[in-house]
Amino acid sequence: MDRTGRVVRAPGEDRAGRMDRKRFLHVAGAAWGAVASAAAGRFVLNPPLDRIGLQLYTVRSLMAEDVAGTLDAVAAIGYDEVEFAGYFGHDPAEIRGWLDGAGLSAPASHALVEHLAGAGLEASIETAGVVGHRWLVLPWIGEEMRTPDGYRRLAEMLNSAGAAAAPAGVRVAYHNHAFEFDALDEDGVTGYGLLLEHLDPALVDLEIDFHWSAVGGADSAALLREHPGRFPLCHLKDLTADGRMADVGAGEIDWAGLFALSGTAGMRHFFVEHDSPGDPLASIRASYRYLSTM
Repeated sequence: MDRTGRVVRAPGEDRAGRMDRKRFLHVAGAAWGAVASAAAGRFVLNPPLDRIGLQLYTVRSLMAEDVAGTLDAVAAIGYDEVEFAGYFGHDPAEIRGWLDGAGLSAPASHALVEHLAGAGLEASIETAGVVGHRWLVLPWIGEEMRTPDGYRRLAEMLNSAGAAAAPAGVRVAYHNHAFEFDALDEDGVTGYGLLLEHLDPALVDLEIDFHWSAVGGADSAALLREHPGRFPLCHLKDLTADGRMADVGAGEIDWAGLFALSGTAGMRHFFVEHDSPGDPLASIRASYRYLSTM
């Protein structure tokens, strides 16, 4: 980064050099973790995560200045893949070129409601084909939709989007916050429960955000066990005892217990995220270090 905070490539740096550095960081991180885990008696995940991803919303301030440089910096830390939350005015082919240059893949992208219906969906599917996305994930709904009928209509819309995207090899998914776990009536019906009931698993997946699920009072492990195969994507950010969002490993979420359910849940893509990091690169380094050394 330069003194203004802008991420820049080193002079003469090429793809091979970046990939060599990435492989080195993987090996060095694993060696450091073996020593640290043995010394601290910490749980060691076996097998370890075979890929670690990043939701790029975490580094949006850097992306706004330099998308290519930010992707290079993410890859240099050791991340294997990313999930987009906007392209910052760049066309899909340009984005794909920068991903390829950094040695990253982008299996998923967040897409707003308007991007999952009609002409917006058609454009999203076309973009997914260029960039390499296999999932289009709805990350948020407005308060006006957070009613029993609203969740049912949302499920119908996502099912339709999933059916339209399937011929292109693209799936649709929904990402939760905490509000989906609020009771909507005296019987305790929740928005998340309605989505689980009405979304067609053949067409629509779920991207579970473990931080927000915990904030909402959900038992994430129980969700993974009770709905096998429905969670191919997840967001990783921690929750402290006093309710603050934290880097992965700096809070109280039982990551080892959740990752042990990966096979049951169908989890394949693990995206680190922090909604408001003080120092985005320091935050994603800390989360990567923890995950790569479990």
